[in-house]
Amino acid sequence: MQGLNGFASYCSVGLVNTALHAAVLLTFNRMLGINQTWSNLAGFLSAVSLSYCLNARFTFDTERSWRRYLLYLSLMALLSLGTGFAGDVFTWPPVSTLLLFSAISVGCGYYVARRLVFVGRRS
Repeated sequence: MQGLNGFASYCSVGLVNTALHAAVLLTFNRMLGINQTWSNLAGFLSAVSLSYCLNARFTFDTERSWRRYLLYLSLMALLSLGTGFAGDVFTWPPVSTLLLFSAISVGCGYYVARRLVFVGRRS
């Protein structure tokens, strides 16, 4: 899927992932008392596998591979850690951290996914 339809599909998958990410982040931070750096990373990690599989199948129509998954995971995890760290440093509410990460990851994540991770078509 290309262009606007691909981006719309990517955003739809992102809504599901954001809900999962939020639930994990808030559970780790509010209920378990873990700081935002690690809570945000845990939320991200819980959602990224689902995101990768759904986007490979529905958004980009490509085969899944461990190498591409690890590339996607690594780049987006760095973004997640950085956002969570900023939330700790500036003492933002966890919801603000989540919203900022979600906003940044929509644009950056789509670019990384389309240009580096999900290249080629399914045979």
